[in-house]
Amino acid sequence: MTLRPLLLSLVTLLVLGASVQAQDQDQDGDRHEGYYYPPVTSEEVYPARATSLPDSDRLRRIGFVIGVTQHQLNLPFPPQWAMYAKGTEAEKLIIVALNDGALATLYQARAMLAQMTSVARSTELFVQVGVEDYYTFLDLLALMGFRQLTISDGRTYAHQYVIE
Repeated sequence: MTLRPLLLSLVTLLVLGASVQAQDQDQDGDRHEGYYYPPVTSEEVYPARATSLPDSDRLRRIGFVIGVTQHQLNLPFPPQWAMYAKGTEAEKLIIVALNDGALATLYQARAMLAQMTSVARSTELFVQVGVEDYYTFLDLLALMGFRQLTISDGRTYAHQYVIE
């Protein structure tokens, strides 16, 4: 799977903005654990190097997730993981493996995030701003206003990043 076209499309959505209307019925941030992913087994704080863009809002975050999902569904093979946004302002990003073996360990999950960082660093946005050797995928999430990322194999662990 090539992530460069995916992230280029996503950054385009980020820069141009997404015009998506959706209702998020989540009023209780605690209800995700045990429903979308197993209990959180580990957590870390990520001190973002990037600050949220002024026009990063709920619609942009939902548009980002829609872009990723559409890209995955257009590939000639089934997606290995699902991404979705939750929270009243869609500020919580969740990535869960769809198949046994995909993201089976926290190390595999971090490798996937590292791969997404590599692609994000080659995007026009990162290059123009001059952060292609510094920002990470988690910084891209911070730019869009995400405050939390939970990643899970869907069975045994859930790792949560608090993005500050």
